Parts: sequence; C-alpha cells; structure tokens
Amino acid sequence: MSNWLRSPDHTHWLRGETRRLLDFARNCPVPGLGAAWLNSDGSNDPTRPPATWSTCRMVHCYALGHLLGVPGSRPVAQAAMSGLTGALRDEEHGGWFDDASGDGPAGKQAYAHAFVVLAACSAVAADLDGAVDLLQEALGVYEGHFLDDDGLVIESWNRDFSTPSDYRGINATMHGVEALLAAADATGDPHWLRRAAHLAAFAAGQAALNGWRMPEHFTPDWEFLPDYNEDHKADQFRPYGATVGHGLEWARLLLHVESALEDAGLGDLPGPTKGWAHAAKRLYRRAVADGWARNGLPGFLYTTDWDGTPVVEDRLHWVTAEAIGAAATLWQRTGKKRYARDYARWWDFAAVHLLDLEAGSWHHELDPGNEPAGKVWPGKPDLYHALQATLIPTLPLSPVMAFALREAEAAA
Repeated sequence: MSNWLRSPDHTHWLRGETRRLLDFARNCPVPGLGAAWLNSDGSNDPTRPPATWSTCRMVHCYALGHLLGVPGSRPVAQAAMSGLTGALRDEEHGGWFDDASGDGPAGKQAYAHAFVVLAACSAVAADLDGAVDLLQEALGVYEGHFLDDDGLVIESWNRDFSTPSDYRGINATMHGVEALLAAADATGDPHWLRRAAHLAAFAAGQAALNGWRMPEHFTPDWEFLPDYNEDHKADQFRPYGATVGHGLEWARLLLHVESALEDAGLGDLPGPTKGWAHAAKRLYRRAVADGWARNGLPGFLYTTDWDGTPVVEDRLHWVTAEAIGAAATLWQRTGKKRYARDYARWWDFAAVHLLDLEAGSWHHELDPGNEPAGKVWPGKPDLYHALQATLIPTLPLSPVMAFALREAEAAA
C-alpha cells in the first residue's frame, strides 16, 4: 500500500480538513467571556458558560489557523482570548476560574491552567495582542501553584490557593507536559523543557509499573488509586480505569519530549527506562491492543479495566485523533511501515464514522455500534484534538506545533 505520510495529495487533503474544522467554530467567541460551548450544529449553547479549558483550546486552534494563513483566524483567536483577560480571570486571587460564571465549586484546576499556558504560547507564536503578558502571568501562576517541591503536578486548589485537593491525576500531568514544551519554545528557556521532561519521565515510569496501561488517579503522595470513580465510570475527565486515548496521547508526547531534549542538547536528562521511544512504542502497542475493535467493529473504545477488559465501549472522537497523531509521530521516529499502515487505518475510520460532512466538525461520540451519541460528550465543543490530527503528520517532532508553523512561515 502507499504511504500516505509521504504523499503530497494526502497533505493537501489534510489542509482541506483543517480549513473545514476552522470554518465550523468561527462563531464561538463571546467577547470578554471566552469561547462558547458548541452544539452539534455549531451554534452556541447559552446554557453553558464559556469554560477556561475549551476557551484556551479555541485560542490555540485559531492561532494555528492564523499561522497557516487561514483568513479570519486571528480575530477569532483574539476574541476568544479576551475571556482569559476578562471573566475567566480571577482578579482577586489570581489564576483562572473553571468557567465564566466565576462560581464553580471545583476551585482552581491544574488542567485548565495548563491550557492557559498552551493558549498563551500559541498566541505568542501568532503575535496576538497581549499574548506576551498573558504567558508571563500564566507561567507564574502555573509554576507557583501547580508544581510541587518534587516538580509534580498539584491537581487543584480552592479559590484563594490556600488548600490543595487530596487528589492527583495523570491527565493534568499530561497537559502540563504539553504546555511546558510549548513554553520552552515560546520563551527559549530550557527550564520549562526540564520541567516537562521530569513530568513525562515520571508518567512513563508509572505506566511501566502497570503493564503500560497508564495509571490515572492517585493520592496526594502519588499512590495509585485503581478503584477511583468506580461508580462514575464514564466521567469526561476522570473516568474509572485505563483511558485508551491517554496511552496514545502520552506515546506522542514522549516523542516530542525526546526530540526537544535532543534539539536543546539536553539528552542526558533522566528519562524512562530503555528510552523515550521504547516507552512510546509500548504505550501505543498496549492502547491499540486494548482499545481497537474490541466488539468486532472498528473504533477505539473509551476505557478498560486494569486487566484490559472493556468498561466504557462508546467511541470518543479524540481517541481516534490521538491514535492518528501517535501513529504519525512513531512513523516519523522509527520509519516502521506498521505505523504508516495504522495511520491510514485510523484515518479511514475517522473519514467513514467521525467526520460530519453535513453539520460540520467531527461527531464527538459514537455508541459501540458506531452511531452518533452524546452520553459522555454532548455537542461539539472541541476542535483541538481533530485539528491537531490534521497538522501533526506534516510537522517535525519539535518544536511544538505553533512554533513549527511559525518557523515554516519564516523560512518560506
């Protein structure tokens, strides 16, 4: 079979899909509040206040659109970013609320703050107004409150940052790695890369101890909680069991970390046993074996038990998007044909079952029979995973996406 990852025609198709996704969410900004939650048809859902994490993802995506030369992307990114300096920002205690209502019970979340850092980095790459100041503030809050003395992520605090939660999670750690990689590129300071590598090595070590099913939930002392959320198995952010998509996402991130360390001449930093690429391959292999076509139909399920038994068999769009990105980066790193074959297979599934060519964007959730559903993720609030799946195959492993696009523009 042909290798799509070497095909100019496939790259052209990817760019068309990038533009189609960006067209879908152009009306998401609510000036001063952030980015609205989008319904399945792309309309704004007035019953949900703009959330910090989804606002940041839209800033990131439309900053990438601007760097790609897609007209109209910069105004969307700038308008969405106004929420991060407006209603989403806590002027009294610092940091950012969960959403624009300002009264969410969860306090200040590392997950959301990692995305503020990522959005600010992409905004810096796209030269958005106020981006440099936003990044400086975001990094100060993130390092000052969400990285402990051991360099690991504190999951959350109450509003005034006086009391941390009694939970630690690998999802927030994962997005911390992503954000800190971007911060290293945005600032040119290897301090942030060292921070990212430390978190990534910790997570890879935890996965290696657990048969390469990434542990998700921990006590404040980082003791694994295998039964966490057993009564709420399909949680959007903290589901019970092993999250297949996180194994795939971590596989990709470890390769970005490895490449960034090499580019910075920091390859002697501690990493996972047998190396970053070894860990990435093992994570990928386990996630595909556990998650793909477990009921005889194509598609990745959401979660499994710790022995690999399926738990939530609905198929979330972001898992396939991360499978695409992981296969692309593993092929780039290793040159192995099996990753190119997987890459084509994952895109075939997305094209047949996930791309919504009538209403736009991707269906965010399918049931186990591959019919559109909304049990876990109602609506279509998120471009981030799908958009990145269209870009990762065409970009180097480092720098991260926004700065890779800026470098390509500068070299043109």
